[in-house]
Amino acid sequence: MRLRLQVITREEHLAFVATRASVSHMQVPSWGEVKPDWRAESLGWFDGERLVGVGLVLLRPLPKVRRYLAYLPEGPVVDWYAADLVERWLDPMLAYLKGRGAFSVKMGPPVVVRRWSADAVKAAIADPAARRLGDVAPTAYEPAAAGVAERLRKGGWRQAEAGAEDGFAAGQPRYVCQVPFGGRPLEDIHSGLNQQWRRNIKKADRAGVKVVRGGYEDLPVFYGLYAETAARDRFVPRPLPYFQRMWTALTAEDPDRMRLYLAHHDGDVLAAATMLTVGTHVWYSYGASTSRRREVQPNNAIQWRMMSDAHELGAAVYDFRGITDTLEESDHLLGLLRFKAGAGGEAVEYLGEWDFPLNRVLHRALNLYMSRR
Repeated sequence: MRLRLQVITREEHLAFVATRASVSHMQVPSWGEVKPDWRAESLGWFDGERLVGVGLVLLRPLPKVRRYLAYLPEGPVVDWYAADLVERWLDPMLAYLKGRGAFSVKMGPPVVVRRWSADAVKAAIADPAARRLGDVAPTAYEPAAAGVAERLRKGGWRQAEAGAEDGFAAGQPRYVCQVPFGGRPLEDIHSGLNQQWRRNIKKADRAGVKVVRGGYEDLPVFYGLYAETAARDRFVPRPLPYFQRMWTALTAEDPDRMRLYLAHHDGDVLAAATMLTVGTHVWYSYGASTSRRREVQPNNAIQWRMMSDAHELGAAVYDFRGITDTLEESDHLLGLLRFKAGAGGEAVEYLGEWDFPLNRVLHRALNLYMSRR
């Protein structure tokens, strides 16, 4: 029997999120306010009068026509392992979104497929025969994920091509790096750092690096470092108003939803980073640093402070977000994988993003446009 789906209030949405240990920061109501070019709605699945699932859907209009791309990043928050996932949960969503004028629906099931421990990642990087993480036996395999993928395919969903092989592509990352915290004392987490990490943290401390929490008024300082990082690493930066909007929206919903950290040394800010929290899941969101005085290791210092604060908040996982799945020495993202795995992080593969074309012509046109960007 299908569940009933309807628009719910912000309060209902947040109350449901509060009952879950881990919900993506992109599936809370405030995230819709971060994306002004999208129209956001909170959806609720009801079994009778009981709310049993929620989702934040973002609707992006096509120019000149009243048709929308519907996107549920890292969501919705439903029972992904239900045998009747498609009929009971997803078909009501598709029917509603089609009625809203959606021509295509994209979602990101928060379903883990495989995990590689930090030691396994280190060994994989050192193995000349391994070109991608998939070439290496995982430390843990989640067999139920295959069933979810099979039900989606039979239900007409298609795995999105973008991100199928790479941790960095359009949409949200398929591969991430996470440090498991659950039940571990901070000393154990520290001992899980590799020698280089521990050495760099000591070096930063001896050099007098001080990591402090910042506020809205410090976002321009963060942004100056972020713009420098973008130029150095050759990516297009988001504008400062994006981060100001994110701070205002997320902290209004929960004062601890977003934090800003700044690493000071001799009166100069050398690094900055943002941290997001929903329930017991904590994310390192954006990082920025200058090329000046890198020898005092401000990046390791700022990460360790955030990890320590996340542990104090009762985090079950500290999420470094996206990584590449390539192990090629020529790939400039391999250094980022080394850095994150060095913190004791395990590589985690998710099921990836999935599309349902409600209008195949418009869906193909969108894919063509995205491929040419």
